[in-house]
Amino acid sequence: MNSQKEKWKLKGVIYDCDGVLFDSIEANMRLYNDLCSAVGRVPLKEEEIKYVHSHTVYEALHFIFGQENGLEKRASESLKQIDLREYIVYLKMEPYLFQTLNLLKANGILRAINTNRTTSMKHIMERFHLWPFFDMVVTALDVKNPKPHPESIEKIIQKFNLDKEEAVFVGDSEIDQQAAQSSGIRFIAYKNREIANDAFIESHLGLLNFL
Repeated sequence: MNSQKEKWKLKGVIYDCDGVLFDSIEANMRLYNDLCSAVGRVPLKEEEIKYVHSHTVYEALHFIFGQENGLEKRASESLKQIDLREYIVYLKMEPYLFQTLNLLKANGILRAINTNRTTSMKHIMERFHLWPFFDMVVTALDVKNPKPHPESIEKIIQKFNLDKEEAVFVGDSEIDQQAAQSSGIRFIAYKNREIANDAFIESHLGLLNFL
């Protein structure tokens, strides 16, 4: 694993959203527990909380409700009636995010988001005024194959016209780690040492050590 003394010739930084830009556990639990309540199911189990953190909403619905006859369809219908903005207010922005993004921008480094979120992402960008800080946002709706498939990362690299050694993906889950690995770019684990095969940071400001 990188000792954080080596400088990388980075021209682009790709961020996951949940668990990296924001602590989203409370927001996700409220949303999916409300769906559980709507269809008469028990609240989320621990393994389900972990699953929804890094997968698309469609994958999450199938994982939570797919084993019980008819519940997945009912939960999907209930989801259509929900205003996702009601849950975004429970997101907690990670410390030093804006400061780090400003420093990356000042150094001419391109910034992107690669998330398995879908329609909720545009509301997040608007509520937290993130649009000026990012050059590209790729959600699960923008690709045929969401993470851990490499398509989303490759889409960003091509748009930015970067060589793979010029890009890094900052994530907090095995899904993120696998996406980086399958696309051939370096991976920085955020607050999760268990997946830190290339490098690890405890704070967003730690990313600056690689510049």
